[in-house]
Amino acid sequence: MLKAMVIEDSRLAREGLIRMLGAFEGVIEVVGAADEPEAALPLIQALQPDVLFLDIHLPGGSGFELLGQLDYTPKIIFTTAFAEYAIRSFEFNTVDYLLKPISQDRLAMAVAKLTAQQAEAPQDNSPLSLSSRIFIKDGDACHLIALSSIRYLESCKNYVIVYFDDKRAYVKKSMNSIEARLPDAHFFRISRQHIVNLNHLIGIEETLNFAWKAVMDDRKTLEISRRNLLELKEKLSL
Repeated sequence: MLKAMVIEDSRLAREGLIRMLGAFEGVIEVVGAADEPEAALPLIQALQPDVLFLDIHLPGGSGFELLGQLDYTPKIIFTTAFAEYAIRSFEFNTVDYLLKPISQDRLAMAVAKLTAQQAEAPQDNSPLSLSSRIFIKDGDACHLIALSSIRYLESCKNYVIVYFDDKRAYVKKSMNSIEARLPDAHFFRISRQHIVNLNHLIGIEETLNFAWKAVMDDRKTLEISRRNLLELKEKLSL
């Protein structure tokens, strides 16, 4: 069953969509709802829904801006009264684009697309080792790289940027799904945005504003969240 969250500023529209989704019992479970991005973000991070039913025009920010703050890539079904954003919506992990008012039949078509995608998606969750070699397809470019050559990974909207050797590649997967396969003896998540290969970490520096940065062997510095700093220090201590 897919976990879903509805983000819609109109109470009537929000409750109406949740009620309509009730017709898909056993397929979709609505685990949360919110009326604006500030309330939605912590709920999404806590509940990790598989799919968002997301309005674009929201108080305090757009649905697009909200997606840019996520550290994983849920499926998206946009629900909006405005047709002009349809092209931009497909920059994200979009399953469908529903124009209001939404009919039950049109919603059923979107749910069918969603379940078809889930059925077709290959599920490779096997753990990797530092000696593993992985295949990355980035547009027309293909890379077969050693996991040990990856310096760090960066979350960017609905992509993860993999930095390896002197190159980088874009992977359309969530940071969380990639992190789950990485060997935690060698890779560490220093913030919501970055995972580093500890074998390429050459130092930790304190900045003037009392923040901390990881220094990589390509001289790139990456901010370490306060929450993860203590765990990183313990991991690197004798």
